[in-house]
Formats: sequence, C-alpha cells, structure tokens
Amino acid sequence: MAVVLIIAIMVLMTMPLLHEHMAAREIDMIARRFIAHAQFARAQALRLGAPVRIMPLHENLWDEGWIVKNACDRNQLKSTCVERQWFSQGDIAPVYFKGGGKQFIDPHTSQRGILFNGAGAAKTTQGGFVANRLILGHERNSLLERQLILGSGGRWRICDPTRDSKACK
Repeated sequence: MAVVLIIAIMVLMTMPLLHEHMAAREIDMIARRFIAHAQFARAQALRLGAPVRIMPLHENLWDEGWIVKNACDRNQLKSTCVERQWFSQGDIAPVYFKGGGKQFIDPHTSQRGILFNGAGAAKTTQGGFVANRLILGHERNSLLERQLILGSGGRWRICDPTRDSKACK
C-alpha cells in the first residue's frame, strides 16, 4: 500500500507539468503548421508568378482557421483568373490568436491576410511591405505564448517570450 501511495503522490505532483508540456506542444504544432502554410503560399506565388494569399477562413478571424488560395487581381478579367484553393486549416482550439488575430491587415483594403506577389514578397495592395507578427496563446495556460514573426526578407521565426525576450522585440 505504501508503494501505491508514493506512486499516487508522484503522479499528482507531475500532472500540472504534464499539462503545461502538452499545451506547449499544441501551441508549437499550430505555430509550425501556420508557418509551413505561409511558406507554401510564398512558394506557390514564386512558382506561378502570380499572387497567392494566406487569409483567415471565416469572418476575418484567424482563430477559426486559415486558407491558402490564389489571389485574383481586381483589374483582371474573371476569365483570365480562376480562383484556386490549395488547402485550409480549420478550428485550432484550444490554441487561439491573441487579440483575435488582428494582425496582418492591409491598411488600404482592410482585408486580413498575407498576400505574396509573384516575386514572393509579402506586399499590401499599394505595394508596401507587410512586416508583422501573430501572437498565439493557449486556453489552459494564459502565460503560454508564441509569436510568429515575418521578417522583411520573407523569413519566419517562432519566438517564445519566456526564453527569447530580447529576440521577440
């Protein structure tokens, strides 16, 4: 009975650490998936020589997922640009974008998303560079956070503010 009691106490002591570790793995998995999809969008834009967008799936909120599809220019005729969707990511709960994922908004069109032009650069509709970050949080641990940062050269990085406080600025 003493052995069972000791094992039960050890299990109870390690449960919070296990939950924290699982939450960290979930948030890291979503961060890597988002970056992989954004890199795919950029690669498709380069391959096709045409704009490709990664954008929220519904209602301009990243929390409900995102979609990668080609972006038809408003000036193009419908017959010359066929909208094509490669894939999408659905609901990401219990991970969420802090602030509702209000980042990556084109100031000229108020549309959320990242548009990669045919040269693979993230640009706004008026040609300005899009440099920004998305911040992921987790429902089970409010202090757990990952920042997905898009640099000016198109390079993505994941920043953990608890470990890389200087690098996340």
